Formats: sequence, structure tokens, C-alpha cells
Amino acid sequence: MGLNFILLFLTALGAGSLVFIAPKFRDKYFKLVLVFAGSYLFSITILHILPELFHSGYEGGRMGLYILIGFLLQQLLEFLSSGIEHGHIHHHHGETKSGVFTVMLGLFIHAFLEGTLLSHGSLIEGSTEAFGHVHNSKTVLAGVILHKGPAAFALAAVLSSSMSKKWTLILLMIFALASPLGMFSSAYLFQSGLLEKEGVGILFGLVAGGFLHISTTIFFESSPHHKFNWNKLIVSFLAAGLAILSEYLF
Repeated sequence: MGLNFILLFLTALGAGSLVFIAPKFRDKYFKLVLVFAGSYLFSITILHILPELFHSGYEGGRMGLYILIGFLLQQLLEFLSSGIEHGHIHHHHGETKSGVFTVMLGLFIHAFLEGTLLSHGSLIEGSTEAFGHVHNSKTVLAGVILHKGPAAFALAAVLSSSMSKKWTLILLMIFALASPLGMFSSAYLFQSGLLEKEGVGILFGLVAGGFLHISTTIFFESSPHHKFNWNKLIVSFLAAGLAILSEYLF
């Protein structure tokens, strides 16, 4: 899990730092990167996470309930974060301390939950301890990393509009630690016996529902007037193709 920690932390910190290092990134490339990340996240959820959930030993309707709750939970979290996790860049939230706290709380909870998926893969890789078959954590890790980059950039853009570079970087580092903390917390609870197979399944369902909400929102908002865009279409297909290759060939 040490490598996962480094990748997650540096991805968020590096992507957020682009606000200061490459300010033109937002206008030129951000939307396409966001669409790529959304397409990959949606693809691995459909190809990998959902099939694993429904083959985990749960009764299908029960697992469907957890996924639906996760979808609705993400909707609630977005009232706190204003959708920064899927690329919304709103400057008005950074004007007050309460606004910053609300944004950080919503983003931290979301990132913490998605980090729990990664500890599951590392715990049972090569075994059948939790779900009865091998979980390819690399596919999920790639999805979380691709999703975390644009979210960190959007967060830094919002924070930097109303506070100093120092505080923007401090809050960015707190956000960067959220997913690793979720990963280590889940691993500890699982290894200590406090989190059993049922608990892991619930976490998976909640996060899968959140992923569905975020990825579909990215798709809908990338073409609000339903205008055809070749660049976004090509990027979406490339991301889906990469997800297929990572799931079935690697």
C-alpha cells in the first residue's frame, strides 16, 4: 500500500499545483482531461466494480440498494462540495471560512470512501479471503488516480481565488491525504476483524454508486446543449478502450 499512498498523494498535490505552475491548463486541457477521467471511471465501474459486487455472495437486490444509497449519498456530498469532485469550479464558496470548511468536508468524505476500495484489493490479491475471487486493484487504482487529478485541480482553482497560495497548498495536502487515509483505515479494520466481508461489500456498493453519479454527471455536463464535439467523443472512446484493456489484458 505504500506505493498506492505515494501515487494518490502526489497525483492530487501535482494536479492541484498546476493552478500555479500552468494557469492556462484550465482553459486548454481541463475539460478534455475531465471527460477522459469520467469515461474511464464509468467504464471500470461497469466492467469491473459492479460485476465483482454482484458476484460477491450478496443477494442482488440488497447490493443494488447499497449502490443506490451510494448514488444518493454522493448527491448529498455535492451540496457540500458544489460538485468540485466532477470538475465544477465555483469561486463564491471560497469567500468565507464556512464555505471552505463545507467544500473540504464534502470532498474529504468522498475521497476517504473511494480510498477504501484500494485496501480491499491489496488485502486479497492472490487470495479469496473477502469476495471469493481475485480483485485487480490496479484497475481501480488507475480510476481513482484519474478521477483525483481533475478534482484536485478544481479544488485548488476554487481555493486560490480567495486565499493565499500557502493556505491553498495546505488544504490541498489535506485533500490529498483523504484517499490514503481511507485505504489504511479500511485495511486496519479488515485485518483486525472489525470490518468483515459484509462491511467491505457495503463500502464497495456505496463507492460504486458514487462513481456512477460522478461519471454520468461529467458526461451530461460536458455537453449541456447536446452539441456534438469530436474531441470529447474521441477522448471518451480512448478512455473506455483503456479501461477494457486494463480489465481484460493486464
